Amino acid sequence: MPAPTPLFTAPDGRPRCFWCAATPEYLRYHDEEWGFPVAEDRRLFEKICLEGFQSGLSWRTILAKRENFRAAFRNFDFNVVAEFGSEDVERLLLDAGIVRHRGKIEAAIHNAGRARELVREAGSLAAFFWRFEPAPEAAAEPQTVSTSPESVALSKALKQRGWKFVGPTTVYAFMQAMGLVNDHAAGCAARAEVEQVRQAFQRPGSSAS
Repeated sequence: MPAPTPLFTAPDGRPRCFWCAATPEYLRYHDEEWGFPVAEDRRLFEKICLEGFQSGLSWRTILAKRENFRAAFRNFDFNVVAEFGSEDVERLLLDAGIVRHRGKIEAAIHNAGRARELVREAGSLAAFFWRFEPAPEAAAEPQTVSTSPESVALSKALKQRGWKFVGPTTVYAFMQAMGLVNDHAAGCAARAEVEQVRQAFQRPGSSAS
């Protein structure tokens, strides 16, 4: 039987996932966002872009710059970002408030176009992404893996549609954050709350014929 995932006791005395110990900024993100199910296309597109920007970096770096990213990428409205051109790329490369990596910037713009195509195909990004939600009984022990069969499948499906910076590890982090899996550690104060919200959550497209 695997050892339990370690916990972090926050200043309020409540146990949290151990990664919250890295910085105080993580507590709010953990308690209010991470793992709660999301069906809003803008937020889904934002997160998968930011996970791409995180590649090789820490989420702490990206979280600290998130508001700057939102301003630079027009609040991650993919219909707007898809129209960005070479002048926008150069503008973004001069923006010290974000991660100035040409490949990642160009990938985000490129993926905005793919997001528009995916909405035409599936009706919404949410309807597409939530097809890859794993069965809870098939999920690994919390925070013991960095990929899953579902993240591999979603990564492959996105790459087939031309998306970039969407490898299985990046996609699994996206799935953890957007609530497609509840990866809060056993004993974490947020785990039961997230599960309760997930139980009540209407899966996008679930009522479609």
